[in-house]
This record gives sequence, C-alpha cells and structure tokens, in this order.
Amino acid sequence: MARGDVTQATGNSGVATRRAPRPDEQVHIGINAHLLSGEASYRRAGIHQYIDQVLCHLPQEDDKRYTVYTRSTNGLSVRPGMQLSRTALPTEKRLARIAWEQAVWPVAARRDRLSLAHSMAFVMPRLFNVPAVVTIYDLSFVEYPQGFPTLQRRYLMSETAHSCRHAARLVAISNSGRKDIQRIFGVPEERIDVVVPGVSEAYRPLPAGQIERFRRRMNLPERFVLHVGTLQPRKNLRVLLDALSGLSRPDVHLVLVGGKGWNYEEIFRRVESLGLASRTHFAGYAADADLPLWYGAASVVGFPSLYEGFGLPILEALACGTPVVAANSSSLPEAGGDVALYFDPHDADELAECLAIALDDPQLIRQVRQAGPAHAARFSWSRAGRETAAVYDRVLGLPRKDRAE
Repeated sequence: MARGDVTQATGNSGVATRRAPRPDEQVHIGINAHLLSGEASYRRAGIHQYIDQVLCHLPQEDDKRYTVYTRSTNGLSVRPGMQLSRTALPTEKRLARIAWEQAVWPVAARRDRLSLAHSMAFVMPRLFNVPAVVTIYDLSFVEYPQGFPTLQRRYLMSETAHSCRHAARLVAISNSGRKDIQRIFGVPEERIDVVVPGVSEAYRPLPAGQIERFRRRMNLPERFVLHVGTLQPRKNLRVLLDALSGLSRPDVHLVLVGGKGWNYEEIFRRVESLGLASRTHFAGYAADADLPLWYGAASVVGFPSLYEGFGLPILEALACGTPVVAANSSSLPEAGGDVALYFDPHDADELAECLAIALDDPQLIRQVRQAGPAHAARFSWSRAGRETAAVYDRVLGLPRKDRAE
C-alpha cells in the first residue's frame, strides 16, 4: 500500500476508522478552514479566530503534514509541513460553501490521499471515505432557533446530527458544549474532546497614556460599559439596555463593539424606546489590533449572552485587567472563572446591581487588575494546538506524545 493510502472500515456505529500508521509513515491531515474570513467584518469573530489560532499553533511534527482547504489566505501563516489548497468557488457565500464541503471536498480527500480530515465547523461531507474529526462550537441553532434563518438552521441541524453519528471524534470548545452535544445528539462523552480557546499575548493591561490616546481618538465617554459581540438575539442585549436604563448613573454610557448579525433591528428600537440614544454608542466592527485598547478603556465589560460555546471576550477582557459582569449561563463561567461577576441572564435588575459594583468598588477593580491576567494566562493557543494534534493521534492510533509547553 502506498504511503498515505487509507484503509477504511465502517462498524455498526457508522464511524470510519483507519489502520494504525507504520512508525516511519507520514500521515496526511486535511483541514476545512473555509470559515476563515478575508474581510474585516463580524465574520472575523469567534469561529474565524479559533480556526486561525489553532492552525497557527499546530505543532510541527515529522510524522504529520497538513493541507488546509480555504478560500481566503488573508493573514494565515503557512508553516513547514503545511500547504494551502485554495478554491475558486466563492465559499464566503453559504450555498457555495455547502457545495464545496459536500461535493468538492470528498473528491479532494481522495485525490490528496488524506489519512484524516478535520472539519472545523460542524459539517463533514456525507460522501467522505476517510476518518473525520468535527469541531462543534455550540448548538445555538438548537437552543435558540429563532436567531437563525430557517434554511440555515435546518442544514446545521441535519448535518451536525450526521457528524455526530459518523465522525471518528468530535471537538467541543468547552465542557458545557460537550455536555450539550451529549444531551442533544446522544454522543457518548468519551467520543468528545474539549479543546478550549486561548488568549493572545496582545491582550494585557496597557499603559495609561496609550489608553488615553485611544480614548481621545475614538471620542469615548469617561465611563462606559463595553459589549463586544455580533448584534444578534442570543447576545441578550435587551437585558443589558434595560440594566443601563435602571442604573442610577446617568454618566455611564454603553458602547457596543461588533458588526450587525441578524434580527438586530430590535436593539435599535429598544435604545429609542428607553431614551438611551445619547448614552448608547454603536462602534461597529473593531479590528483585532484595537480590541485590547477597547477593553483597556472600558470601565466594565458586560456580557449578558444567553448561550455561547465559550465566551472569548470575557477571557480577553480579564486578560486586560478589566472587570467583567457575565450571565451565569452555558459556558460563560468556564471563561470567567471566579474572577468575573455573574447574574441571571433574565434579570436586568440583578445585572444593574452587578454593574454598579464593578463600576464603584475600588477593591474589586484592584483585584481584577491582578487576578484577571493571571486567570487568562491559564488559557493558551499553544495548548489548543497541541490538544488538537492529540485528537488526531487518537483517531490515527498514533502513540501519545509528550508535547512540551
């Protein structure tokens, strides 16, 4: 058998398996990274960041080579042992991406003699003939279906269910997400690995002078609550606006950093009906390089989301030493640990009370300044890369490696 050829067997579970590679054999891993975004928009948010960072931090190992299938190569670092395979299809558009992942990728997998395929966003092709790893970031399309267009929700539901039945292993990005996959799709926990996100070294407390220059450049209010995230229903911004309205601090503003997602019009209507137009600022999409400055300038970060796969902005804010008030829901306590303050995501009054504490308690502010970066340091993209490679080893039957920090 030629190097890279795959011997596949499908058991009663429908999960593809592969013979263990020979000790001298280099395995070929293909990675679907079509959700990498080449444009500066809300699409460069959570999933883009996770894919980009994991790819950049996969360890270089002599027994593996990688092919990354993508449309955009904007900013992606190509390392030794990694090559890019670009498509002419406009996969930034949903229908073209579906066509690629269901029809083109199975052909490419056979052509490129993949040993293993990793779909980094929910869906493995139905015609695959190689073992697959599938990353499932969250199940918001199940938990909050009203936030998704009907056809998109149905596709995600059916194809994620297929992935759960047929993938060799699944990857969740939090323990909460792992439990959701088990609960909703009945996948045994031992088939689900958890690879949590990391936080870049760019997120750290910045010098006061740098923050002040940014504040002046952006014409920011002296004190403000910051929210970072796409404008969409499950972000629960209605409760955040209600809390701001009930906060007896007219000098405190709200700044919303993030692009427009879907069904966002209600947010603008709520601002008007509560009379908060002069205190609410829509900053739009922020470049990655500016996010540490946004966190550093904020008095507190509010994160009221009803459901998240992880809640990376919580971790980024704490890395910058900024107090965080987050909903006590889904995975968010995993991101905030014992450093963030938590509230019932349906209780605007409790959120207002927590915001007041975060704004006015000097002891808490000092504590977060010290404990936040220390907490965030426990989450590294290097570890995420190593743990992803360990998932590949499990599927391929490779011996466990001691991958040092």
